[in-house]
Amino acid sequence: MYKIKKLQYQKAKKLGVEIKPSKLKGKKIDVFKNNKKIASIGAVGYGDFATFKKLKGNDFALKRQKAYKKRHQKYRTKKGTNSYYADKILW
Repeated sequence: MYKIKKLQYQKAKKLGVEIKPSKLKGKKIDVFKNNKKIASIGAVGYGDFATFKKLKGNDFALKRQKAYKKRHQKYRTKKGTNSYYADKILW
């Protein structure tokens, strides 16, 4: 099971959502609004900003963040989608 980082809880709070470890196989985090699940984000086995920062340092994490944001540019802008929450909470 994926361990949610403090930074991710802080980002979720700013968005007005609650996050919990995902019960869906292969996903890291479930996102809830008003106690209703609205998204499952982050594939298990792939890194994210907080994980990279902890394991390899801030510079490496920032490089990976830039690459992620460039790769997912057209998917992450529509508010309320899984991609939107992955971008805002994991990256």
